[in-house]
Amino acid sequence: MSRPAVPPAVHDALVLEPRDVQFDWAALPLHWIPDEPMATHTINVLHLLLPEGERWFVEVFKDALPLITDDQLREEVLGFIGQEAIHAEAHQEVLDHLLGQGLDPRPYVRQVSWLFQRILGPRAGQSPLQQREYLIERVAFVAAIEHFTAFLGNWVLNSPGLDRAKADPTMLDLLRWHGAEEVEHRSVAYDLMVHLDPGYLRRLRGMAISGPTLVHLWIRGVRFLLAADPSLRGSIRPTWREAQRIARRGLLPEPARALRSALRYFRPSYHPTQEGSSSQALAYLATSPAARAAAH
Repeated sequence: MSRPAVPPAVHDALVLEPRDVQFDWAALPLHWIPDEPMATHTINVLHLLLPEGERWFVEVFKDALPLITDDQLREEVLGFIGQEAIHAEAHQEVLDHLLGQGLDPRPYVRQVSWLFQRILGPRAGQSPLQQREYLIERVAFVAAIEHFTAFLGNWVLNSPGLDRAKADPTMLDLLRWHGAEEVEHRSVAYDLMVHLDPGYLRRLRGMAISGPTLVHLWIRGVRFLLAADPSLRGSIRPTWREAQRIARRGLLPEPARALRSALRYFRPSYHPTQEGSSSQALAYLATSPAARAAAH
């Protein structure tokens, strides 16, 4: 079995900075990719999952702070917590906007909340050893999910198809700002997991559970949004053929590419710095309208 990859030097130099961005959704159309409701709502699933999911990330990582014995990792985890908290609020604002446009996301969001708070939330009556084990297991779930968010972040930073399709520029900035920060902090959850448990089986189990669960939630989310869209009246049902067509136009990641990315996570030599480019992420953050406004 080969050794884990050594992170490149640029990772060591990163200081994670929460950017308190603001977006104005007043002019956002319901189908913000013109004439592409399925592509729009496939990406909109992010808004359904991320507010509850990232608040849960924050809770898990706050619980893990007392277990961290590496000062640099502690600082990265604190930066990660700050960034994820802002991500959750930014996507929550989109949900509020959808509700104002007649698309009620709350039934699906309640199910997502139940998953994170009741199924994956704190458990009473555990011994200290059981609490530690359960916490590390949840960190492993976060690490696997963060692999996917970094994959999506890298994709959206390299998705000229969205520009060609004249996607709403404010939504594009939200997605690319968030995607850039996901690439920027892509190693933190993985490094925390390895810090708490360097065993390969923990990583394997985290992806084996989180990967299929995330795919299931995403498919259900697309179905929900298309059915709940008041302008469609149930006229569109999602199909894999349609998803492939949209992906070929560069409006969604190709499913096969996402699968190959997930399989790379199982390599013994894997490290998140092998995915995406920190330099590209930081370059976008230096030009993002929302990030630039937050810096002043």
